[in-house]
Amino acid sequence: MGILNNRAIIITGATNGMGKAMAICFAKEGASLVLNGRNKVNGEHLLKEIKKIQPNCCIVYGDVGKPEINLELVETAINKFGKIDTIIANAGELGLGDVVNLSIDTWNQTIATNLNSLFYLAKYSIPYMLQNKFGIFVANASIAAFKAFPNHPAYCASKAGQVALIRQLAAEYGPIIRANAMCPGPIDTNLIHESALAFENPQEAVNNAANATLLNRLGTPKEVADLALFLISEKSSFITGASLNIDGGITVG
Repeated sequence: MGILNNRAIIITGATNGMGKAMAICFAKEGASLVLNGRNKVNGEHLLKEIKKIQPNCCIVYGDVGKPEINLELVETAINKFGKIDTIIANAGELGLGDVVNLSIDTWNQTIATNLNSLFYLAKYSIPYMLQNKFGIFVANASIAAFKAFPNHPAYCASKAGQVALIRQLAAEYGPIIRANAMCPGPIDTNLIHESALAFENPQEAVNNAANATLLNRLGTPKEVADLALFLISEKSSFITGASLNIDGGITVG
């Protein structure tokens, strides 16, 4: 018996990196999963992998920056599992470029994917959570919510917005609903290498980020998944409205 038995969970951005690690972790703990991503090849591989662990899993492909995809995710959970009680807002875009040169379309797409999607998921799922008297939100935000990075204005703004919206959800819908944000630092995924393209020497930027942590290494997707598991389990039942750094201590100095 896993600690997530009888739990119906939506995970956006689940086809790679931290989202994939969370999907596998939660499946091993017995969760029923509605996954989301845009890469169908990765999605089908992940679906096969998870169904070897447990059968209650499906995937909805599409851009969560669009309201209708988020509505479809919630409706899929209700139709397949009879409820939705846990949301993991993990999908993310970088939207690289300085304020002057960043296109308006890139700004809007980054905000839509990172921030608006959390709003849409909350809007469509909270009525069911209130009806069932239980709900949990976890946003995979970033230390970029609190720290500026070169050529990351859209990303930083969207992540700060996620943290603020999570606090709002916790304040407005507690005690029935708990809501928390994870704020990863340098994690060994494709995203950090894409992010490093904003620097003159990308590989050096990744190495410098690893060495700047107090643990002298990058974090792993599994470590983020373990934090997410804690936050959606009853072991964190007195934690809500919080932003938890998982950054190897990089923000200490």
